[in-house]
Amino acid sequence: MPMHLRATIVLFSAGCLLLAFSPSLSGGTVTPRVIENGGFTVIGIQVRTNNASGDIPKQWERFFKEGVLAKIPDKADSNIVVVYSRYASDHNGDYDYLIGARVKAEVKNGSAAPAGMVAVVVPKARYALVSTGQGPVGKVVSEAWQQIWRLEDAGGFGGKRTYKADFEVYDQRARDPNNSQVDIYIGIE
Repeated sequence: MPMHLRATIVLFSAGCLLLAFSPSLSGGTVTPRVIENGGFTVIGIQVRTNNASGDIPKQWERFFKEGVLAKIPDKADSNIVVVYSRYASDHNGDYDYLIGARVKAEVKNGSAAPAGMVAVVVPKARYALVSTGQGPVGKVVSEAWQQIWRLEDAGGFGGKRTYKADFEVYDQRARDPNNSQVDIYIGIE
């Protein structure tokens, strides 16, 4: 599989340093970049699930039906963030799935959240950043995860997966559910 690398260094206002190597893989696959993330807290609703359960669409339905985003205090921005954490093993096992928003104040896991919600700290770590293609949100995210699992099997992340925390960011590019692009961050060593 031919690969071309391009390096970029960016300093974000939050003090996070990004060193991104953007491999361009032929064949329509995702393109991971390695990012150092400063860590942050997400508050939202959470379920214990796995990739075979079918719980994730139900969680999204609940998130929108109950107006969860509007109930999260002290949001850092308008993005929706999904956090995958407390993995039992690998992508075949159970994990916690949280849909919510990044908050300004750093809190401990499980504290400072409104009733019925939880707070999860996304740890400071290295992440492989994968941006989905554009299209219907359910389709592009699902296809990206399929490619992520193939990349993991092929060792294509720039580090071994830690299975401590992964997260997705639904920013302004994901506002139209029929034409969305999402960033997926995979925790790596």
